[in-house]
Amino acid sequence: MSTEFEPLYVAYLVYFNRDRDYFECHEVLEELWLDKGREPVYQGLLQVAVGLYHFRNGTIHPTYNKLSGALKMLQSSYRKLASYPPQMLGINMQKLLDDVQLYIQKLERYDEEPFTFYDLDIQIVDPQLRQVVEEASHTIPVNTPQRTGYERGPKAK
Repeated sequence: MSTEFEPLYVAYLVYFNRDRDYFECHEVLEELWLDKGREPVYQGLLQVAVGLYHFRNGTIHPTYNKLSGALKMLQSSYRKLASYPPQMLGINMQKLLDDVQLYIQKLERYDEEPFTFYDLDIQIVDPQLRQVVEEASHTIPVNTPQRTGYERGPKAK
């Protein structure tokens, strides 16, 4: 039985695992999330990318603390994804949840125990998805330099 994977989801995985382009991850998965009627699983996955984006580009400013924003996004993503099966959408959701939970714990102690940003990997467990992502990685261009701001027009509310 053949499983088809959404091209925007495949692009998300390429940007997440190959490029670490968390901004672009958000862009492509938000489009899919809206197309799919705002399914929480897609929102949770895009929030993982947003949380990592904020922490990697983090600054502490009186008007907005990106470390706090990263923590809030990762906590929200964890709550949304925790109710899903350990393997879903061709990925190891449980490993991703474990990695996000560890990031949350570290961010909660950041003031006492600062740490350097590190990337997460989304483990692809479905062989067909792994192949589709590998093939797509040869056709999806790398964004150099990575974008740091919204460019696609008015944001959906």
